[in-house]
Amino acid sequence: MESFLFQATIYLGAAVIAVPLAARFGLGSVLGYLLAGIIIGPVAGLVGSETQDLQHFAEFGVVMMLFLIGLELDPRALWNMRQRLLGLGGLQILLTMLAISGGAIALGYDLSTAIAVGMIFALSSTAIVLQTLTEKGLMQTSGGRSTFSVLLAQDIAVIPMLALLPLLAVPAVMSLSPDGSMMLAANEHGDEHHAVVSLVDGLPGWGVTLVTLGAVAVVILAGTFLTRPVFRYIHHARLREMYTALALLMVVATAVLMTMVGLSPALGTFLAGVVLANSEFRHELESDLAPFKGLLLGLFFITVGAGIDFTLLFGDPARILGLALAVMVIKGLILYGLALLFKLHKKDRWLFTLGLAQAGEFGFVLISFSLQQGVLTGGLAGQLLLVTALSMLITPLLFIVYELIIKRMGDVEEAEHDEVDEQGTVIIAGIGRFGQIVNRLVRSAGFETVVVDNDLATVQMMRKFGFRGFFGDPTRPDLLNAAGLEDAKILVVAVDDREASNKLVRYARKVRPNLHIIARARDRIHVHELYDAGADDIVREMFDSSLRAGRYALENLGLSEFEASEVEQAFYRHDRKALRELAELWKPGVPISQLPEYVARARELNASLEMELTVRQQASEKKSGQGSE
Repeated sequence: MESFLFQATIYLGAAVIAVPLAARFGLGSVLGYLLAGIIIGPVAGLVGSETQDLQHFAEFGVVMMLFLIGLELDPRALWNMRQRLLGLGGLQILLTMLAISGGAIALGYDLSTAIAVGMIFALSSTAIVLQTLTEKGLMQTSGGRSTFSVLLAQDIAVIPMLALLPLLAVPAVMSLSPDGSMMLAANEHGDEHHAVVSLVDGLPGWGVTLVTLGAVAVVILAGTFLTRPVFRYIHHARLREMYTALALLMVVATAVLMTMVGLSPALGTFLAGVVLANSEFRHELESDLAPFKGLLLGLFFITVGAGIDFTLLFGDPARILGLALAVMVIKGLILYGLALLFKLHKKDRWLFTLGLAQAGEFGFVLISFSLQQGVLTGGLAGQLLLVTALSMLITPLLFIVYELIIKRMGDVEEAEHDEVDEQGTVIIAGIGRFGQIVNRLVRSAGFETVVVDNDLATVQMMRKFGFRGFFGDPTRPDLLNAAGLEDAKILVVAVDDREASNKLVRYARKVRPNLHIIARARDRIHVHELYDAGADDIVREMFDSSLRAGRYALENLGLSEFEASEVEQAFYRHDRKALRELAELWKPGVPISQLPEYVARARELNASLEMELTVRQQASEKKSGQGSE
């Protein structure tokens, strides 16, 4: 117990000291965690052999992260990503495997070893890349979404890779049971770390397939039909910690089930997250699990840093560093070529290339499994572990290089629009001062919004404060449709451009006659234009604030708060009635000064308002005088 507390103190203390320093210098939290691990491990020697054991525990942070990512993905959005998953992700994995396997053969390794090395380095770091993309607000960019698609494809590819690796082993490692099923001499995940009972050992191929499909079906059905009654049961306890316990139970149980059928726990929990993405408990689960995910991911990065074997590195530094750089250069060239092929914008192209050039945490799993199966020798496995760790250590520096490249490019105007892959009940077009208040108010009431704005700087600022938004022209029909115009209940038009707002309202009304449209107007003429275009509720951007200022003026001129409020409400009602009447007399494209009927009616309405307010004030004074007698 004392040893555990001592180790916990070391890891937490290193994180608390190193991560804020790294963040202050703009290096990011991931590099801070890695440096903390290096300091307490290879440099100071404060942690020893237990680092590898702790890393297996810390890998659960990656599992939890993928569950939370799944919660953010609507199944329809996942289906819309299929071309990038199969095309972009599939090509990256295949081409990287071929290139690195070819390089391994050129270095003198046999074919089975070369294929294993190719598979190991075809994967990138889901934990580091997604954590960094989220911190820097790059997840919703086109480059960020393409990067995520490739990472997701890689996580899925781990399953067939684990199935293929035993086939590359020496014949003595494998044997056949009498019923024709394949038996492995070594435990797939290592007996010392995984004591989970397997549901597929000794089964024939068709049996393994049925059990695996059954496990996936259990996750989907449980997430669809059991979540609501279980949450209702927990609610009766009225204990906040029970919600956290239930969220952890869902993730842990899914991971265990996937492990028992030989699937990736990370992929299983991702599937569970996608199933629950549309549930009313999504935000509850996110808030309960986010702290655990952050701590476990940080612990994972620390163990990676602490596990770097500097003795091996200093024994042959040129070879190890050369291999690490060669892997990253090969992957970078392939990624850049794919970015050109799939027509990513310049900035997104560099983000895609530099973000995925490293090896990943699943590489540690494949290396360990390959060693157990006899595909790799102990010496080669140690070198591959070191190359993988070094490439992950370099990755945060590559994101800094990306930021320097972006600053030098400086072509914000040429930025490519984001791919909108979310839908909400309320679509907000424009997120300036007006749209921000609307968005915050609606979301605070628990409703989903989709924000689209053509000001990249504003969208990026939103992301830094934790609000999701998409960069794009909200008047484009394809972006509106992607944001869910067909199913949305409300469209809020808050764009600055007068003509753009009119165009947007006119298009939305044509496509969705029953859609409720709330539009921001610059002045009274713009109100008429929006009314003619089909807006339901029209708000002049300065009208309500002007009314409040006028009420304050009346209060300081001697009126009571009640009297000032009554005058304000009377003016508000009269102005709305007047606008409706004048809208019938307004003609598009004709100046008001050339509409005599409009001008005459406006004068009559103004006189009527003054008369109504005068009568109201006299009645109020008379009533006040009678009350004082």
